[in-house]
Amino acid sequence: LTTCSSKDYMANELFIVEGDSAGGSAKKGRNPRYQAILPLRGKPKNTTDVEDEKALLGNLEIATLISTIGAGFNDDFNIKNIHYGKVIIMTDADDDGSHIQSLLLTFFYNHMKPLIETGHVYIACPPLYRVYNGKGKEIYCYDDKELQEAIKAIGNGYKVNRYKGLGEMNYSQLSQTTMDIEHRKLLKVNIIDDEDAHDKVNIFLGKDSDRRKDWIENNIDFNVSDTFTAEVAKNEK
Repeated sequence: LTTCSSKDYMANELFIVEGDSAGGSAKKGRNPRYQAILPLRGKPKNTTDVEDEKALLGNLEIATLISTIGAGFNDDFNIKNIHYGKVIIMTDADDDGSHIQSLLLTFFYNHMKPLIETGHVYIACPPLYRVYNGKGKEIYCYDDKELQEAIKAIGNGYKVNRYKGLGEMNYSQLSQTTMDIEHRKLLKVNIIDDEDAHDKVNIFLGKDSDRRKDWIENNIDFNVSDTFTAEVAKNEK
């Protein structure tokens, strides 16, 4: 953990970052006064069916999270004791990053639910693309629609960087696009329907693989293709 200096806990932010590479960039690009960085050295434990306290604390990532946030867990959780007003999950925009994000949200939902219910959990939104030319003009894009608009704005001679991981950005780019309070985009995690949330967590992270397979087969179309993104990939440098 790289701590921050402020004692104003509600103003403080904890960035949970995937890996040492992104963690190093985040440490250099943070505001040291109120932004703390916690790099994960491995994937957190799937806590969907974990009730035993020793099993929970036996996972280094989970034990470190509990200690860092400072409010305890399960029945001993006390929201008044949190050390950070925002707990921000910042992972790569790939399958591994999505998996880590899901495991962290599952842990918070199962063992620190008030942290979500009181609006303290967020997901960072790093850009997916950087469109630029040789004249110093650049635009960061967070989805394919913005990418199309940026290409039109840049015009002929455009080039595209596609960020597959946080480590592909230098610290100033990561700071500017994903951490700087004036420019970043954050998603606040809310529980709209607790019964539905509980059901979905158990479908996606629970031990019943047959139920998960049935849901996937009935809800996911694997034949959808993104021809625009494939075309843009030809211009990536």
